[in-house]
Amino acid sequence: MAKQKRFSEQFREAVDSSGMTRYRIAKELGLTQGAISKFMAGGWLSLEVADNLADLLGLYVGVKSAGAKPKPRR
Repeated sequence: MAKQKRFSEQFREAVDSSGMTRYRIAKELGLTQGAISKFMAGGWLSLEVADNLADLLGLYVGVKSAGAKPKPRR
């Protein structure tokens, strides 16, 4: 079975394939280009910003349980 991509990786791919510049995305979300660049390089987004980004890109973000138990935090 193929390994499923991480949520953040899928989000970054959606940004890349959106056809929008990082400048436009940053402006639409009220962020700096630097914040978008950090995210694209593997940084984090708050849930609020991720939700707004999903709306901007026309994405639906949902949670699906596969019956797996969460990994313990270290």
